Amino acid sequence: MTVTAGYWRALSGHWRDWSVLLACSALEALPAFLSGGLVQRAVDEGFAAGRVAVGFAWLAAFAAAAVAGAVGVRLVWQRLGTIVEPLRDTLVRTVVQGVLHETAPPRGGPDAAGVARITQHVEIVRDATAGLLVQARGLVVMVVGALAGVATMSGPLIWLIGPPIVGAVGVFLCLLPALARRQRGVAMADEHTATTAGAVLAGTRDVVACGAQNIADATVRAAITAQANASVRMSNAAALRTAVVAVGSFLPIVLVLAAAPGMNTDGRLSAGAVVGVLVYLTGTLQPALHGFAATMSTVVLRLLVTLNRLGEAQPPVRRTGGDEPSDGTITVRRLTHRWGGHAEPVLRDFELQLRPGDHLAVVGPSGIGKSTLAGLLTGTITPCQGEVLLGGVPINAVDPAHRARTIAFTPQETYLFAGSVRENLALLAPDADDTHLLTAVDAVGAAGLVERIGGLSGALAHGGVGLSSGERQVLALARVYASPARIIVLDEATTHLDGAAEARAERAFAERGGILVIIAHRLASARRARQVLVMDGRQALLGEHDDLLVRSSHYGELMQAWTGMPKTAAAKSYPAPG
Repeated sequence: MTVTAGYWRALSGHWRDWSVLLACSALEALPAFLSGGLVQRAVDEGFAAGRVAVGFAWLAAFAAAAVAGAVGVRLVWQRLGTIVEPLRDTLVRTVVQGVLHETAPPRGGPDAAGVARITQHVEIVRDATAGLLVQARGLVVMVVGALAGVATMSGPLIWLIGPPIVGAVGVFLCLLPALARRQRGVAMADEHTATTAGAVLAGTRDVVACGAQNIADATVRAAITAQANASVRMSNAAALRTAVVAVGSFLPIVLVLAAAPGMNTDGRLSAGAVVGVLVYLTGTLQPALHGFAATMSTVVLRLLVTLNRLGEAQPPVRRTGGDEPSDGTITVRRLTHRWGGHAEPVLRDFELQLRPGDHLAVVGPSGIGKSTLAGLLTGTITPCQGEVLLGGVPINAVDPAHRARTIAFTPQETYLFAGSVRENLALLAPDADDTHLLTAVDAVGAAGLVERIGGLSGALAHGGVGLSSGERQVLALARVYASPARIIVLDEATTHLDGAAEARAERAFAERGGILVIIAHRLASARRARQVLVMDGRQALLGEHDDLLVRSSHYGELMQAWTGMPKTAAAKSYPAPG
């Protein structure tokens, strides 16, 4: 579902609330419709006729109408949340789904642009929609009520009031395309600033290490300057809008004052009617016109531009089917994937087959495509060409619930949420009992840690604050171990563990059965695996450790650099996997 479709569907699903809102609007329009007429009677039938009490009585009726209108406004605000809050939830869901299905997500850092869409842009849509329900709806109600009041009081004056207002609105609407372009420029500048600042802040350590503070400062300043310039251009357009509205709202008052003496002399317009019409103009129509312009150029414009931007930023959500695989075999056929239309492929015509019981280690230098392969195998990344099959079924066509039960994946960046240890460990196995969870904890070597935290009922802070990086990783490993998945992909998930802890965890997963794929951080993982996949950016080579030392000079160089030994010694430095 697109952002725009989700927006309109969310708004159209509250017919009862809209009916109540319409009734409240009619009540809110009461003072706009009655104000001028009541003032006319207060003047003509009361003060001008020497009947002061009657004049005050009509003014009291005016006050009562204003109170009724205020009650209508209050009821509008009460009804507002029942329409707007579900809308925000719908938009957040749609945007998050788009971020999760991004085919080329940001690598090596947070998705600052995605965060800006979820927070800033969604809040703009929410606030703008609320503004429309309160302001634009109220303005329409007041204008209709005021014009109806003028027409019942003195029909000919409509021809002095209507054309200037219609002309101002027409000119203003002609300016909207330019305003929309400048508002879009502001939205794009906001997003660019968020992306730039997020990238610099996430890489602060590298910036300092490389002495690139000046470059980083200049990059962020350039983004902020571009954002400021976009805001200035938007302000200039707003100034022109203000001038058009000022002329359109002031001219009817001048025309009425110019025509009133003659109409009063020939009896077509009483003194009270003149005052009443001016009340409609200055108390209702003029503020309404200013409010209309402000709403259209800020609220409506921001709403349309932001909805359009959210729609542009949303990648097409991959459609998943309801097929179930015949078995747990993974087959990769002629897989090619690149990050960007003109980038060199990180995988080219790659083929692989993994059966239950296989234990594969993937090695290669940083940035060569190992994590990309992990994403492709788990279905979180859609390949540019080729296919990944699970049990003979394209992995994105597998029933999502079945895929979630079959494949478990954990990256280097461990995620722990605020809650108990039990809740965190049972994330992928919600029906698991304590015995099953404790078995998983013991298998990966986390028993001592869990006991120190307070057992399964112990509390964890958001992000695992208070735990070391290694402790967070071993809890994440226990979570994956406890899952029912028979295909496990560990993407450098042991980087913060020492060699012994890493070996214990990997042996536990290997003995667990199913398919185990390890994106290796240390080459010891390759020595423990049954098969090794070497990625060097040119050709992916698959084989056993000893065989690859002979067939692949690149693998031999990696092993030699890691062990500090000649290739033949490196081959003997570890016992064969058992």
